[in-house]
Amino acid sequence: MAHPAGGARPVGTLCGMRRRGLTVLLGALFTALLSIGVLRVPIPYVVLGPGPTVNTLGTADGKEVIQVSGRETSTSAGQLRLTTVGVQPTVRLRGAIAGWFSDDEAVVPRELVYPPGESTEQVEQRNAEDFKASQTSAETAALRELGFPVQVVIKTVSGDGPAAGALKAGDVITSVDGQPVPVAAKVTELVRAKPVGTALTIGYTRDGVPATVSVTSREQDGRPRIGVEIDQQQPHPFTLGIDLGDIGGPSAGLMFALGIVDKLTPADLTGGQVIAGTGTIDDEGAVGPIGGIAQKLVGAKRAGAKVFLVPADNCAEAVRNPQPDLPLLRVGSLDEALTALKTLRGGGQPTRC
Repeated sequence: MAHPAGGARPVGTLCGMRRRGLTVLLGALFTALLSIGVLRVPIPYVVLGPGPTVNTLGTADGKEVIQVSGRETSTSAGQLRLTTVGVQPTVRLRGAIAGWFSDDEAVVPRELVYPPGESTEQVEQRNAEDFKASQTSAETAALRELGFPVQVVIKTVSGDGPAAGALKAGDVITSVDGQPVPVAAKVTELVRAKPVGTALTIGYTRDGVPATVSVTSREQDGRPRIGVEIDQQQPHPFTLGIDLGDIGGPSAGLMFALGIVDKLTPADLTGGQVIAGTGTIDDEGAVGPIGGIAQKLVGAKRAGAKVFLVPADNCAEAVRNPQPDLPLLRVGSLDEALTALKTLRGGGQPTRC
């Protein structure tokens, strides 16, 4: 029997091809549907991206960020911008893939931002508390820089404690074993640095009269103590506050402190430029490391920053993630940051990362 002309195939062969084609089509459709499902399922990662920046010398939501009353403040031609990191808490595979290929974002395990056992609300609450603490430390460090020293005042003395009869409420502690105590935390640090049973020489003033007394530490809760409760005071003849919401974490401390110094002194720290930066700060003005430096550099560049103040411990990471024409200035303290800005205003070259 002759085959049909024109290259036609037998009917049985055509039916087989149709069945195979249908199988391939159904398989492709099933794979596509499965892929879509996988792409939409949340994965245990978060995406970090550049967050908003805020000029600490300006306003936010119609209010001054740094608020001073009872003292004249100065204005600046430039800006001091704190930088933030935006967090995408719920990530699907599609978003993660986009983040992995982005130069501006980072995909990190969710547990690095939201520790296991903690809810998103708990993490946000802790970040809010850290942010508030950073404002307090920024105020303390800036006021010390402006000549308003901290006073470590005794609130109470335990009636049966080591300091009973030697110190009393209202005394101002000035030193421990000859070492000055510029902030309250230093007293605790110096007492705990010596073993239980150590006779410590406590310097103090009472009614303005300086004196010293020996107090032998005792063990309490597993640590050496001298039986006093202390308070940190910093008298100054004006009111000072920071008002900024929707930001969490401690990393704005340095830029808040610089903003306070700028507003309360005649000098324009900015030199008319947009200065961005980041860094925690403690009561003594030490600047500490932060997270998300790469994303903060992107945000600063987008905001028009001309230089970026980098915590010394973040320099290596910052150098690995540079932004074009954005010099990285290395700072380890409030004093170093002020020196860097002064050098910059004078046309010099501050220390870089």
